[in-house]
Amino acid sequence: MNKKRIALIVVVIALIILAVLYWREYRTWDGPVQKVTASKEQIERGSYLTKVADCAACHTASGGAPLAGGYPLESPFGTIYGSNLTPSADYGIGRWTKEQFYTALTEGVTPSGRHLYPAMPYTSYKGISRQDSDDIYAYLMTRPAVDVKTPDNEMAFPFNQRVALIGWNILFYNKDPLPAISSGDSADWHRGRYLADVLGHCGECHTPRGLLGQMQLDKAMQGGELGRFMAPDITPKALAERGWNPQDVKQFLTTGIAPQGSAFSEMHMVVDLSTRHLTPADRKAMATYLMGETPPQAVAVKLGQGNDNGRMTYVDQCAGCHAREGEGKPHVAVSMLNNATLRQPDAKNLIVSVMDGLPAQNFPNGESMQSMPGFGERLDDQQIAELVNYLRVTWGGLPGDVTAEQVKALRPKK
Repeated sequence: MNKKRIALIVVVIALIILAVLYWREYRTWDGPVQKVTASKEQIERGSYLTKVADCAACHTASGGAPLAGGYPLESPFGTIYGSNLTPSADYGIGRWTKEQFYTALTEGVTPSGRHLYPAMPYTSYKGISRQDSDDIYAYLMTRPAVDVKTPDNEMAFPFNQRVALIGWNILFYNKDPLPAISSGDSADWHRGRYLADVLGHCGECHTPRGLLGQMQLDKAMQGGELGRFMAPDITPKALAERGWNPQDVKQFLTTGIAPQGSAFSEMHMVVDLSTRHLTPADRKAMATYLMGETPPQAVAVKLGQGNDNGRMTYVDQCAGCHAREGEGKPHVAVSMLNNATLRQPDAKNLIVSVMDGLPAQNFPNGESMQSMPGFGERLDDQQIAELVNYLRVTWGGLPGDVTAEQVKALRPKK
C-alpha cells in the first residue's frame, strides 16, 4: 500500500470521527419523557440544595420563570445563556433520567453526548454526592414545566465549536477534589469545604483563570476577574488582612451586610439567592472552612491622612451619604471605616464603584442600601484617582498609589 493511499485512509477516518463527534454535539435528545415521584422530604432537601448550589442565579432570566433559563453569562469568549432546568420535554430536562442528570452535573455531558461549556461549573460540581444530585433532580422534576427555548449562545469561532471541549476536558478536567484553602479536620471543616468548593462553587468566581478559561488551581480562591468587578481573594490570610473574622463571615453570608461593608454586584445575587438560605449549621461550617479551624487574627486597619484634594472631593461628593468622617448612615450607605473594599490591595472594585455607581439593594431583615450614583461623568481621571487614594489611605490603611492612567484604563469603552 503506497503512502498516498495510507494518507487518504487516515484523512477519511479522521473525517468520519469528526462527523460522529459533531453529530453527537448537535443532535436532539429524544429519550422518553420521565415521570418522577418523590417524597415530601426529598423534595424539601432538593429545594434546599438547589439554593445552596445557587442554580437560580444562572438559570433564571430577568423577568423570566424560575429556573427556565435564558440568563446571559458574559465571558471572555462570548455570551453563554443558562439552560432551562424545568421538566419541559422539549426545552428542559424532562427527558433526562437521574443518572443522566448526575453525569451532566459532574462531567458536563448531556444525555445526547453534547458537551456543556464550563460556565456550568461541573469542574466544581464533580464532587457532589449522588444523593444530593438525586435530591436536586427530584426537586427540579417536580416543578412546573416551562416550555421556553434557551437562546442560542453568542460566541465567535472557534469558541462556538463544542467539539473543542473534548480537548479542553482532557487538559483541565479530572476527578480530583479542588485544593483546600485552609486547614482542619473537624466535621464542620469538611462540611464547609463541601459547601464552598462543591455545592457553592465559590472558586469558579474567586479563582483566577488561565488563557483558555481554566481555573488556576495553584491560586485557588485568590481572586478572579468578574466583568467590571473582581471577585476578591477569600483565602483565610487575605480575609483576615481585610479585617474579617468567622463571626463576621457568618453574618455576611446570612444578611449580606457586615462591619466590613455590604455585598454588591454578583455577590449580592449570591447572598440573595443562595447563602442567606443556609441553615445555621451550614453557615457555621462554611465560615469554618473559609477562615480555617484556627483562623488568623483579623488585622486592625491603620488609619492614615489622605491627600487634601481627595478629601475635598469626598466632602463635596460623598459625605452626604457616607458622612463627613466616613461613619456611614444606616439604610443609606456603608461605613468607610474597616470597609473591606477599601482594604483590597487591587483598587479595581473601588475605582469601578466610584466610576459606575451601585444600584439600590435590598437585604434580608428589611435592610437596604440606597443607590450610589456614578461619578465617572462628574470627575475626571485625576480627581477619581485622588479620591480613591484618599479613601485607601484614610480608612483602608493602604498606599495612595492609584494613578490617573489606571482609572482611565477602567473607563467603559465608547
